[in-house]
Amino acid sequence: MGFFSFLGTGTVKKALKQGAVIIDVRTANEYDRGRIPGSLNIPVDRIAISAERIRHLNKPVVLCCASGHRSRIAMNTLKQKGLKEVYNGGNWEKVLRILESL
Repeated sequence: MGFFSFLGTGTVKKALKQGAVIIDVRTANEYDRGRIPGSLNIPVDRIAISAERIRHLNKPVVLCCASGHRSRIAMNTLKQKGLKEVYNGGNWEKVLRILESL
């Protein structure tokens, strides 16, 4: 579990049950070494320029990374761009375990 605070498991689980898209904000190299099947990889440094693309998905968004730090930055960026249903899932492996429990 990462150092940074993120939403409780129940909130992430609820978003995933509602069909949330999972966006992994780690680097492409990190993503290639292990990822959540079906997740999108948009590195944190590309989140701002991808905000409109993400908005057009018309789904809640669960962000993840290695510890929760980059996903928190991405969440704040997307919220500043006007996206509402954006959640910091934290560590990608934790999000994977939640997804597998559904």
